[in-house]
Amino acid sequence: MKAVITVLGKDQIGILARVSGLCAEMGVNVEEVTQNILGGTFAMIMLVDVSKCTVEYPQLVKKLEESGREHGMDIHITRQELFEAMHRI
Repeated sequence: MKAVITVLGKDQIGILARVSGLCAEMGVNVEEVTQNILGGTFAMIMLVDVSKCTVEYPQLVKKLEESGREHGMDIHITRQELFEAMHRI
């Protein structure tokens, strides 16, 4: 199963490493990453494979969101099929 992780927050050192490290700890494989800094705001979208995740999906969501709050960022994960359905015209 694939998912999309979005990260928004004030630009700071180590965001990519922090989020990808958290993914690695839980067996989530990062397949694609795009990131940019927009007026001092860090924005990143990651396509990940969660098929070998070592925790249940709700726990993965919770851990990512908690990490975001701890570091002043918004981190969200959405299953790819839901993400695509939301953005279909």
